[in-house]
Amino acid sequence: MNADAPRAELNTDFSSPDAEPTSWARVEELLSAPRTFWISTVRPDGRPHVTPLIAVWRDGVLHFATGPAERKALNLARNPEVVLTTGDATWDDGCDVVVEGTAVRITDEDRLRALAGAWEATYGSFWKFDVRDGAFSGDGGAAWVFGVAPRTVFAFAKGDPSGQTRWRLR
Repeated sequence: MNADAPRAELNTDFSSPDAEPTSWARVEELLSAPRTFWISTVRPDGRPHVTPLIAVWRDGVLHFATGPAERKALNLARNPEVVLTTGDATWDDGCDVVVEGTAVRITDEDRLRALAGAWEATYGSFWKFDVRDGAFSGDGGAAWVFGVAPRTVFAFAKGDPSGQTRWRLR
């Protein structure tokens, strides 16, 4: 086991008797792959808001981008707590991952340039961004970039055996 990997806790109440915790390496593999993520934020009136997006896992932080006037950006201005989910679209195979944490806007232009490169490397040239005024800049206008350092991560292994693993990171 990687000494830097967080400690996994298998929830035996929601796991097969022969299940093992999902490895942190598997979670990072899923978070690093080009895939759809779902972000959940909270509207000003307390109702949930969920929408798909793409994200980049880099340096132990999950990053996403949104336009400053989009609903999720407006929600984050009032309540930065988020849940990001991703996984496999089947119900009986693969693994789903849930990341809970606080979204923090990133404005450092050197970091944004590195993230812009990571976006393009992960998702292709369609997702090529310039960096301007503390944000991504592209055909769709400005996009604010947020990072979520996970507080809690869950992995839901599906199939046989199935298992629910939790990591508390902060």
